[in-house]
Amino acid sequence: MRSGSIAAGLTGLLLGVSLASVAQAQVSDDKVKIGVLTDMSGPASTPTGQGSVTAAQMAVDDFGGKVNGKPIELIFADHQLKPDVGAGIARRWYDVDQVDLIVDVPVSSVGLAVQNVAKEKQKLFITHSTGSTDFHGKFCTPYAIQWVFDTRALAVGTAKEITKRGGKSWFFITDNYAFGHSLEKDASEVINANGGKVVGSVKPPFAAPELSSFMLQAQASKAQVIGIAGGPPNNTNEIKLASEFNIIKGGQQLAGLLVLITDIHALGLKTAQGLVLTTSFYWDMDDKTRAWSKRYFEKMNRMPTMWQAGVYSSVTHYLQAVKDSGTDAPLKVAAKMREKPIEDFFSRNGKLREDGLMVHDLVLVQVKTPEESKAPWDYYKILATIKGEDAFGPPDPACTIGK
Repeated sequence: MRSGSIAAGLTGLLLGVSLASVAQAQVSDDKVKIGVLTDMSGPASTPTGQGSVTAAQMAVDDFGGKVNGKPIELIFADHQLKPDVGAGIARRWYDVDQVDLIVDVPVSSVGLAVQNVAKEKQKLFITHSTGSTDFHGKFCTPYAIQWVFDTRALAVGTAKEITKRGGKSWFFITDNYAFGHSLEKDASEVINANGGKVVGSVKPPFAAPELSSFMLQAQASKAQVIGIAGGPPNNTNEIKLASEFNIIKGGQQLAGLLVLITDIHALGLKTAQGLVLTTSFYWDMDDKTRAWSKRYFEKMNRMPTMWQAGVYSSVTHYLQAVKDSGTDAPLKVAAKMREKPIEDFFSRNGKLREDGLMVHDLVLVQVKTPEESKAPWDYYKILATIKGEDAFGPPDPACTIGK
């Protein structure tokens, strides 16, 4: 009996050691490697760029720098807002540098190019600063995740809430490329569904040198709400013009369908006051957002955008999934990421869907007046919480993952 017990004990011990060795061997290349592919010097560098790299590094450091006994390594690169450059870096990272996960990737055209490489190489990619619904729609792949927002969520969140509050007539100033068109289309659908009406729109080209004529057309429309359907640099220049032309003082509401807190900081409250927008994250929402944002501020000397906060959130959730699954095998990690709700300082009621979209609550906010602001970066009044399922909507039938 005694020798049998010892033998059984030794067998169990050896089996345990063997299983532990297998679990550790499932981490490829003996490390977990994450690449932040971003804009380091262009127009998206302030809301992403070094701030996204810093947020990712904070997540790695807070996780202890190791997962399942293996080191976590972080690298970054500048894609220069060029799809071919972004795709080339992604291919090299996946093939040569053994990168397990690519994150961030501002500008939808670059993001979609990187997503295509991730699908080809069967490696994971999480986008934070690109809003095209195609990521989880017609181009969806089990290797790609969209974490922070899409154009539908921002457009629907803002348009629905403003229309419900009495802003029934709308005029759009829409950037004349796919991103702007998508914002206007999604917003228009919800405006019409809620008893409103779009009375017109104008479509300036991207980075238009002169926008005054477009703003004057919007003002002359007498629409209750002027919707800015586009990103930088047009959106911030249009907000400046709206202030110069006394749009809000004249009784019209200004709604930004994609505006970030760094945009408000650059514009100043005197110029941006009264603007209404939807965001996935605001640093001053509660104790959790303030605590993390204070740490970030100490490193970057500015508050984080929703994209940068989202990088931290997703990298942390990814690393936890690697730990829990005992492997960095992409599809096993993605499946583990879908198992648990995402409830952290960034996400409220978050859930990663089968189509790769992380659905979570958003907030509708209004930019404060200079008199209302009590401290630096105290920029928003929270008007409403928008439930994730209302903002993001159901899965796109075009995506067949899991069907």
